[in-house]
Amino acid sequence: MDAATAISALRPGQDVRGEFACTRKDRRKTRTGSPYLALSLRDRTGEIPARAFQNADALAGRFERGDVVAVRGRVQRFRDELVLELSDIRRAPHPDPARFLPAAYRDVDELEGFLEHLAGEVYDPGYRGLLGALLGDAQLRAEWRRAPCSRNGHHAYLGGLLEHTVAVATLAHDTCQLHPRLNSDLLICAAVVHDLGRTREFTYGAEIGLTDEGRLLGHLVIGERILTAAGARHLDAERELALLHCVLCHHGPSAAPGGAFASPEALALHRLNALDAGVKGALEHGLGA
Repeated sequence: MDAATAISALRPGQDVRGEFACTRKDRRKTRTGSPYLALSLRDRTGEIPARAFQNADALAGRFERGDVVAVRGRVQRFRDELVLELSDIRRAPHPDPARFLPAAYRDVDELEGFLEHLAGEVYDPGYRGLLGALLGDAQLRAEWRRAPCSRNGHHAYLGGLLEHTVAVATLAHDTCQLHPRLNSDLLICAAVVHDLGRTREFTYGAEIGLTDEGRLLGHLVIGERILTAAGARHLDAERELALLHCVLCHHGPSAAPGGAFASPEALALHRLNALDAGVKGALEHGLGA
């Protein structure tokens, strides 16, 4: 982000040319009945109201609320607040959501290193092969780095999925040291992949939205599809079923026949997922959230 066009740095009389997230778009009329656009534009430093009086209808057709937009205009002072008077606005051709959406404080490259280390703690050839295939998929890996865990709950920021995955897998690894009768290969593998469906659940623009797949199926079904496709080359039926049971039940046993966990590893994953999600939610939103 150009520091000169960061919203927090804008000053009256300043000419502006940059990209911002459009969080509000209203078509209004002046006292004389002429149409104009009333907008809110945001970046990671703040938010500013904006208005377009000239060619309002034509400009309105170039973008929608929720888009990242490229704008030209000048900062004015109106009723003791800054307003951006726009001469041009259109949907940005190649927006970078990381400039506008909240992101993880932790270094994503470091988190990826932890993820690879934890995957290396899985020694069963089938589960190890599956993790190798998933981590070797460049497109999947990029979405794994970018995705949040939720839109408004815990880890609701870019990189949140990777941060949560590393936390749950770390807890799984330590739990296996405390309880050596657990199948550590199964539990750690399940912890690494339990939220993999999140990689196809979200859209990114001015806000975090939902893909059609995310809205209609949800991350559990999406994750099952990803694992079934990748697991066909690496897992026998017994291992695949054990892994899918853990993943599908990580929010609770309601997805299982009879509403009960079929393995201690599935129970452990559910508890560890809830632990990290609950603590992170309390730290971000308070104990009463």
